[in-house]
Amino acid sequence: MQWVKVLGGLVGAAALLGLGIILGHFAVPKGADAPSSSVFQDLDLEILETVMKQLDASKIRENLRELSKEPHLASSPRDEALVQLLLQRWRDPASGLDSAEAPKYEVLLSFPSREQPNRVTVVGPTGTVLFACRQSEQDLTGEQGGPDVVPPYAAYAPPGTPQGLLVYANRGTEEDFMTLRAQGIRLEGTIALTRYGGTGRGAKAINAAKHGVAGVLVYTDPADINDGQSSASETFPNSWRLPPSGVERGSYYEYFGDPLTPYLPANPSSFRLDPAAVSGFPPIPTQPIGFEDAKILLCNLQGTVAPAAWQGALGCDYRLGPGFRLNGDFPTDSQVNVSVHNRLELRNSSNVLGIIRGAVEPDRYVLYGNHRDSWVHGAVDPSSGTAVLLELSRVLGTLLKKGTWRPRRSIVFASWGAEEFGLIGSTEFTEEFFSKLQERTVAYINVDISVFANATLRAQGTPPVQSVIFSAAKQIRAPGSEDLSIYDNWIRYFNRSSPAYGLVPSLGSLGAGSDYAPFIHFLGISSMDIAYTYDRSKTSARIYPTYHTAFDTFGYVDKFVDPGFGSHQAVARTAGSVLLRLSDSLFLPLNVSDYGENLRSFLQAAQQNLEVLLEQHSISLGPLVTAVEKFERAATALVQHVSELRKDTLDPLQVRMLNDQLMLLERTFLNPRAFPEERYYSHVLWAPRTGSVATFPGLANACSRAMNTSPGSEAWAEVRRQLSILVVALEGAAATLRPVADL
Repeated sequence: MQWVKVLGGLVGAAALLGLGIILGHFAVPKGADAPSSSVFQDLDLEILETVMKQLDASKIRENLRELSKEPHLASSPRDEALVQLLLQRWRDPASGLDSAEAPKYEVLLSFPSREQPNRVTVVGPTGTVLFACRQSEQDLTGEQGGPDVVPPYAAYAPPGTPQGLLVYANRGTEEDFMTLRAQGIRLEGTIALTRYGGTGRGAKAINAAKHGVAGVLVYTDPADINDGQSSASETFPNSWRLPPSGVERGSYYEYFGDPLTPYLPANPSSFRLDPAAVSGFPPIPTQPIGFEDAKILLCNLQGTVAPAAWQGALGCDYRLGPGFRLNGDFPTDSQVNVSVHNRLELRNSSNVLGIIRGAVEPDRYVLYGNHRDSWVHGAVDPSSGTAVLLELSRVLGTLLKKGTWRPRRSIVFASWGAEEFGLIGSTEFTEEFFSKLQERTVAYINVDISVFANATLRAQGTPPVQSVIFSAAKQIRAPGSEDLSIYDNWIRYFNRSSPAYGLVPSLGSLGAGSDYAPFIHFLGISSMDIAYTYDRSKTSARIYPTYHTAFDTFGYVDKFVDPGFGSHQAVARTAGSVLLRLSDSLFLPLNVSDYGENLRSFLQAAQQNLEVLLEQHSISLGPLVTAVEKFERAATALVQHVSELRKDTLDPLQVRMLNDQLMLLERTFLNPRAFPEERYYSHVLWAPRTGSVATFPGLANACSRAMNTSPGSEAWAEVRRQLSILVVALEGAAATLRPVADL
């Protein structure tokens, strides 16, 4: 094999020469505004401190006032006006970026009809309308009644006018409908009243349709959002709680991305599905309502008293139905009519991209994004994140234009369009630039809702980003405290015991709730989501109370969510520090060994909860145990290699190769054939888990389905397949972490 060594030496020498030319080229300043740089440019702590000091809470506040002063539903005139605002800021000669653009996609959106508003009524036996739910929220501050306020609706719910007896179906899960069946309730042709939570919006309608339900209503129970408070004096505008007329809007589409162009960018030339053949839309008419209207419907129901876990805070015993009770507000044979007149429309929606070219490695990208569109004013969601984005880009742009700083790697700021309809802008971007992003992206930072409330930091992400978030949080003072860092404050609210580090803050995992989803699940890019949130010991609210309503306004944030905007500033500093550490550090601050704790935890859960069952079917976890151990050894060795390299005379090629190993690790966990029933989900560690065991999702789901089937069934074959997929992925990950010359 001597020829392999000779060839390897020649290839290595050529690569080193080529890399030297490339890096040398990009190290040369491209104009008077570029600071001098070298291939060994590293994080400048003075620049970092300057950025931290210059991030201004008052400027974030003014950004938010401007961004949220009008409703900006995706593709609306105000949404497009904000596109121009972002372009103007990012092209500003004194504080702008290197370049900015606003590519458009032609996507399928869903809107209620202005001519035929959606309507929910109680209809008597002769057809007389006995009661009508509100068609709009109460105008409490002069901001809820404008012509650009979209009425509450369930986006992508089909048109129709079903009518039937009312039943209460709790959260609309499959188990909830099975419970109603077990009570002897005939569901065919009924209207199901459900509450938010427990399962996704669209899943409520899908589950209902399986049982013959004709239409679905959805409301937010005060028990889930207001800690049980529901009166006008206890809710907005007198507190941050949801007022009785508040209605959560949202997309009821089951997948993400443009519905007509899955896996293809929604460009004019792209193939499009027939809208009638699209899967993932709610199969039956669905409409959200406020809890003041839900109370009238629910508190008049007859039938068995609902289980204790189904009860709420509307001030009555929740009953299951079907139909209304004797001596109530309506005749017992009255029915509920749900009239939905939503329509589908092809609309242009823009992403806005602002780019700072890297001085040394311009072909390595650190992405920082948030969506721009909202359901109404969207002060918290998403404008709190966009306000932070604009302030951070202003500070960095000013340093750039002064010629005092340029990042080592390229930074891409992104304002995504049409996120509320299903992460559309970010997904189309990942589809269009799939190969380029997979090959070149270091990490994705998402700051959507930057401040849910002002108690503590909350971060979610893949394990390698834990260390860089911790490092940033340790260096920044917590708002309102003289001696606590954000890290110290965070650990008081959310913590876990780490075998390696002791007590540390808890880093949540990433689902599909924001624009990080296509980056982690589809592209396998290390991702994170950063925000400030509330003290869980003081509220049981599942999210901030005015979420997706017309009451999510600048005044709401200014008075209740973050007076003084100290928490917005804290998020800006934390996310900004993470961004600079990723863009400027010579060695990427991604700690791959932190993945070991998750893998070991998943493995132990499988051993404790599934191993006996698997052995009964002659399935061994032995290969999985070996694969996890291989990964742990490879990760530990790589971390040690980084430590040794830092002490030696640095070789730019060695640094580049090592950084690529760190960057590409996440990609090794992708298998596009692992979950054929899912769309875009290919990460074998973070795909949706439907099984009850907190282990590797493919294995958990397959075992859950196979549990009550015969030994030779296809379900048990799928268990074996999922186990093999895991072993191959983990062995591939270990191989990626071993020395590059080690084939």
